[in-house]
Amino acid sequence: MDIDIIPCLKDNYSYLIRDNLTNIVAIIDPSEFSTCDNVIDKKYKKLDFILNTHHHFDHIGGNTELKRKYGPKILGFEKDEKRIPEIDILLKDGQEFKIGNLEFKTIFIPGHTSGHVAFYFEKEKVVFTGDTLFSSGCGRVFEGTYQQMFDSLIKIKNLPEDTRIYCGHEYTKNNLEFCIKFNPNNDYLKDKVKIIEEKIRDKIPTIPSTIKDEVQTNIFLRYDDLDVKNTLNLKKATDLEVFTKLRDLKDNF
Repeated sequence: MDIDIIPCLKDNYSYLIRDNLTNIVAIIDPSEFSTCDNVIDKKYKKLDFILNTHHHFDHIGGNTELKRKYGPKILGFEKDEKRIPEIDILLKDGQEFKIGNLEFKTIFIPGHTSGHVAFYFEKEKVVFTGDTLFSSGCGRVFEGTYQQMFDSLIKIKNLPEDTRIYCGHEYTKNNLEFCIKFNPNNDYLKDKVKIIEEKIRDKIPTIPSTIKDEVQTNIFLRYDDLDVKNTLNLKKATDLEVFTKLRDLKDNF
């Protein structure tokens, strides 16, 4: 599996993937046509599939023009049939699909939107999480509930720890500042800050992350950490209550 990270718009990431055995090419969440097309045209001059994690414009903005130029099939979750432009194939929760020889599983992860999914390539140990799980953060709860977002994050958290995470935005620096504020005694966080600062200085993406790294550093997966609970003065709160408080605080951070 070849993966090209394509920075788009202000802080979005689109991902161009290719099965190097069959030369089948797909793009995940093409934010805009021109930036994505430049990479596609230069590298492969073809596009077979578009995969959309959810319907927000900064994840589907390139769909129509890319389809017009290359004729790819557009895949998205069945609940977004009316919201993803020119969608061809409706995916169900748990459904498997192949990009050449690359097989992914569709994981329904509502919360950010009501039709959000992740694409999990188990054999390649890769998951594309859109705007649900970020490096050291998680997405805002727009259309779903806190319970839904909490449950969705647990689904991702339970993937194998060496799974690489490709998320929808470059938010890592700001996310880490929030994590440190409310999980100040986390040594893993302190180490990650140094690593991320180096990447930003070198002007390279801070992703992918891994499940192991997120479990150690992402405060939205550390709702049961005593340091976090003490900082929030929520020692007796449930995991969902801690998560909800953190998400509300992050909205205004």
